[in-house]
Amino acid sequence: MKIEIPEHKKLVYEMTMPIRWGDMDAMGHVNNIMYFRYLETARINWLQTINAVPDPAKEGIVIINAFCNFYKQLEYPGDIRLKMYTSDPARTTFETWATMERVDLPDVIFAAGGATTIWVDFPKQKAIDLPDWIRKIVTP
Repeated sequence: MKIEIPEHKKLVYEMTMPIRWGDMDAMGHVNNIMYFRYLETARINWLQTINAVPDPAKEGIVIINAFCNFYKQLEYPGDIRLKMYTSDPARTTFETWATMERVDLPDVIFAAGGATTIWVDFPKQKAIDLPDWIRKIVTP
């Protein structure tokens, strides 16, 4: 299954990070699970910048699905640029998307992924409406 990043989206965050030697597998390229780690790192760093890191005593996002399309192999050494996007806010959910490129090869997408996120009241373990301030941030 291949999921495509939509054209109508909002760039909300950009970051770079190094490819580490330990990110590679026996085949000499970045292990597939590491792409999900890169996506997670970008998502958490973005949430920190908007003061929305999930708090188990309060509320925040939960990932209800995630995907990654692999286009080219990432290899050590190098740095990755991740661009985070959002789209499709609904009552309790919104979509997050990200592209991965090497800093030394700008505009060549090596992988692209995303996740559906749902806003949750953690103590009640129940989905709740997106707060207005989050809706404004994630709406394209």
